[in-house]
Amino acid sequence: MQLKRLITIAVIAVSLYACKEDNTAGIANDKGEAEIVEEEKILEFGFDINNYIVKRDTIKSGDSFGEIMQRNNIGYPNIFQIAEVVKDTFDIRKLNSGRPYTLLYSKASEKDSLPSPSTFIYQPSQEEYVVIGLKDSIHAYKSRKPITYVEKTATGVIESSISATLEEKGLSQRLAYKMADEIYAWTIDFRRLQKGDRFKVIYTDKYIDDTIYAGIQGVKAAYFEHNGDSLYAFQYETDSIKGIVDYFNEDAKNLRRAFLKAPVQFSRISSRYNLKRRIAVYGYKVRAHRGTDFAAPIGTPIMATASGTVIESTRRGGNGKYVKIRHNDTYTTQYLHMSKRLVQKGDFVKQGDIIGKVGMTGNTGGPHVCYRFWKNGVQVDPFKQELPDAEPISDSLKVKYLEHIKPVRKQLDNIFFLEVEPKETENTITEDPIL
Repeated sequence: MQLKRLITIAVIAVSLYACKEDNTAGIANDKGEAEIVEEEKILEFGFDINNYIVKRDTIKSGDSFGEIMQRNNIGYPNIFQIAEVVKDTFDIRKLNSGRPYTLLYSKASEKDSLPSPSTFIYQPSQEEYVVIGLKDSIHAYKSRKPITYVEKTATGVIESSISATLEEKGLSQRLAYKMADEIYAWTIDFRRLQKGDRFKVIYTDKYIDDTIYAGIQGVKAAYFEHNGDSLYAFQYETDSIKGIVDYFNEDAKNLRRAFLKAPVQFSRISSRYNLKRRIAVYGYKVRAHRGTDFAAPIGTPIMATASGTVIESTRRGGNGKYVKIRHNDTYTTQYLHMSKRLVQKGDFVKQGDIIGKVGMTGNTGGPHVCYRFWKNGVQVDPFKQELPDAEPISDSLKVKYLEHIKPVRKQLDNIFFLEVEPKETENTITEDPIL
């Protein structure tokens, strides 16, 4: 009897232990049967990170691909072989300081005394990445993280400035630039906004991997009440081949001029066009200044103020590194003292394209771009010229444009000024990674 009791107790204990073990592997379904619960995949760069030991770091000053590999137990013969195999896909010499990289180790390598990674992943930008397989099948490919665009709306009433209004609402200052320098540059003087002026805007935010905010992608439409005027602006592509996008009002009138007001964003004029300028360094003698200087930090992007063809891209004397663009038979512009030129002679550039970076090359006492402007072969002050409007929309496109803006205007008109925070809409578009 005692033996039978002991056997019963032992059977119950084993059963309870077995149930406990089963519960660690799964959960019971409605029939009481155990179901296996799979560990959730964590995908990054196309890899299930759960399957690897992950090491993250950034490229340090002086780092090379070879040094990184050697620090992670890959010998020089293998490094040379990797470089040769992947050179047509990625130049391993082009690793930029400060950019992140990731090393993936197989979990089996934990047992090795000198574990080495199976994969090297480099991110040249927030969106792009390069994958290099380091083991038996050496390979490389480039890809991009998925991009999501989220359409939002915002409104504001001016108390002091557009920047202050956006800051109070927690909105990006990029919206201020978009409205002041891209959309309404020639119709509203944003330095003279009045208290009570108000605006509505429909814009698109950009996200990488659904989580990383990458800034404002663009403004779809805007409405501004200023000085008693109601000013609509609608974005529309007029040339799909050249990628030319302009802003037009409700009557299809182009809101911009043929030239931007400045070749750099968020800058100040440090020296104006002045034929009677006197400089202390030269004993207060007259030294004519035939350009307009825009002060900006070294490396600030310099934009072409109008579309045209690059006729010079070189370095010469006091001009330092510069670019010169012919826009048509009447107008030519020049951009001096660059730290870096990004276009070559013969290139066609669109208005707003980045053609170089601000520097201090040539004769200059501080970082700036000297902007020079020719009209009919004579250097003139661009701020005293009656500059032409941008090209009007063609008659054939005008009908399409007016049809295009109908729903957009309705959307804009239905935004109420009482809204205090940007409102996210349902218009979300996701781009698949490009392999």
